[in-house]
Amino acid sequence: MIDDIPGLRRILKTSRVIAVVGLSGDWFRPSYFAAKYMMAHGYTVIPVNPGYPEILGQKCYKSLRDIPGTVDIVDVFRRTEDVMPIAEDAVAIGAKVLWQQLGVTNTDAAKKTEAAGLEAVMDRCVKIEHARLFGGLNWAGVNTRVISAKRPQWLPY
Repeated sequence: MIDDIPGLRRILKTSRVIAVVGLSGDWFRPSYFAAKYMMAHGYTVIPVNPGYPEILGQKCYKSLRDIPGTVDIVDVFRRTEDVMPIAEDAVAIGAKVLWQQLGVTNTDAAKKTEAAGLEAVMDRCVKIEHARLFGGLNWAGVNTRVISAKRPQWLPY
């Protein structure tokens, strides 16, 4: 499981396509805010939610297996007990990372994806980690726990 700063930074630097499972079409939901932030920072976000035809101007898919292109990160905004079938789908589509959002910690799903060659991240927010590691949170005075005299490495957009 990836839980260190260099590992998280590497994933966010090299992975550009994020399928967000459980992305809500409601602007006030955390999944919507995180997806909108990642899109604003150059990532391709693919919504996965059978309840919507479109979210954030992007075509919404009923499941991961319905996505026609490649996916780097499968970002899970679902309950912990709902993660295992999503992990199996992530393996089936050839994703690189299974990312479980804050409060989502299905260890069995993480182990299963790692055994299949994927990387796993648990109980972390893609948006928060991106802002923390690439210089977004420090402007608000938040302690990022990353102390350095060097400027942050920016992603090439």
